[in-house]
Amino acid sequence: MNISIESLREKFNQIFENKNDTKIFFAPGRVNLIGEYTDFNGGYVFPVALDIGTYLLISKRNDHKVNFYSINFEDSGKIEKSTDIKKIDKNTTDWTLYPMGVIHSLYEMESVTLPHGFDALVYGNIPNSAGLSSSASVSVAFAYAFNEMYNLNIDKVRIALIAQKAEHYAGTLCGIMDQFISAMGKKDHGVLLNCDTLEYKYAPVKLENYSLIIMNSNKKRALNESKYNERRAECDKGLLGLKKELNADYLGHITENEFEKYSHLIEDNIALKRSRHVITENARVLKAFELLSNGDIKEFGKLLNDSHTSLKNDFEVSCRELDILTSAAREFDGVLGSRMTGAGFGGCAIAIVLSDREKEFTKYVGDIYTKETGIVPEFIKAVISDGVSKLSKA
Repeated sequence: MNISIESLREKFNQIFENKNDTKIFFAPGRVNLIGEYTDFNGGYVFPVALDIGTYLLISKRNDHKVNFYSINFEDSGKIEKSTDIKKIDKNTTDWTLYPMGVIHSLYEMESVTLPHGFDALVYGNIPNSAGLSSSASVSVAFAYAFNEMYNLNIDKVRIALIAQKAEHYAGTLCGIMDQFISAMGKKDHGVLLNCDTLEYKYAPVKLENYSLIIMNSNKKRALNESKYNERRAECDKGLLGLKKELNADYLGHITENEFEKYSHLIEDNIALKRSRHVITENARVLKAFELLSNGDIKEFGKLLNDSHTSLKNDFEVSCRELDILTSAAREFDGVLGSRMTGAGFGGCAIAIVLSDREKEFTKYVGDIYTKETGIVPEFIKAVISDGVSKLSKA
């Protein structure tokens, strides 16, 4: 479902009687080109911002009331809240936890209390359960909107941190990548982000006569908090073994050569496999940045294949559906590489495909996938966009 800006304006005016100046903001979703599970290990990631995400129409009120309305959750109707920090209900289960979390984070991180209430209409065009960071785009959109509306002069890196804290407030103990790329994305560029220091660099993503295709498995992600925590604990166990000889705070600080020399210190085989993925994946991210900076997309495609193999065999976060998608993609003549992207256990994979063979590719992969799984996948041509922005007045 895609809705025009004009339709969003009309909907806002139908829902709210607010006659104050109304502004429109857009915060993108993201896809990570390479670098999975390196973030909490102090390593590098290499995401891009997309042209799909969250649209926010917002207008100040003359009181302290807050009214939310989401086109994606119309059955919930208009949801009423307050800007009073003491009245924020953390036990609510609806989507407003994210913007209310932003209000709470502004208070805690910037000592800012919003002087007015507001009416806000939200619409997101990121497919459900795709793992393309819809919640991060919601949080970034509100953080950026408040910054603009109240002239807070907060830079975009800080916006990302405020949005991250808002998601923690909502109960999602995520890393910084999703919020960072939603805030800091650059058109036709990927961002090499050091998740430990927040240092970052841009590299052009010039695919020439190729396209980046997102393949949504339409399998609802089954990764839960216990699995995530399990992987973190296994990585920590691997790091503990390596620290017997290496002075490193994170696996992401250890080179492949160092790992080869000291991997015998990791006595647990599972921890060894998890550590090997993180360290080799981190090296792949740095190599990918170098290759794309030099316009070498063919070698970059090979890195995608290697990344998926590592995620499947060493980190064990892929699933049958993602394996079928990536395998079918690689079989197609005109594909440079394919891998799962995101947390795994469902969600999406990506492929680099010859642009003039996109339709053949989607039919070929789609037919195989549906035959094998009974699920119809969704294909999205990725358009690499800028980060959060103010669009216009409504």
